[in-house]
Amino acid sequence: QVQLVESGGGLAQAGGSLRLSCVGVPSRYSVEAMGWYRQAPGKSRELVGVITWGGDTNVADSVKGRFSISRDNAKNTMYLQMNNLKPEDTAVYYCNVRRRVSYGGGDHWGQGTQVTVSS
Repeated sequence: QVQLVESGGGLAQAGGSLRLSCVGVPSRYSVEAMGWYRQAPGKSRELVGVITWGGDTNVADSVKGRFSISRDNAKNTMYLQMNNLKPEDTAVYYCNVRRRVSYGGGDHWGQGTQVTVSS
């Protein structure tokens, strides 16, 4: 069973930084994909970025150059470093893991952590 727990959200001023953590990422052999999503009030959930177990990352154009994703395999933890925050980054941020079908498949989500950026 996958249990993901996010932390690190909070209130930041525009131009500030926050680092989100997602603990509980399963072993690499069972994971097809993992990444971060966000959902702003009144909007649908959107992809922020993804990372492979090999460390390759891809982030959305809206956060490129400001956000980065990393992971610590030994700690089963994934991170989202957010720099130069903007008010439009305000959202609930979720980590996501998609398991391989051979390990049961399915998308697994954390409970979300609120990020609020003031201007």
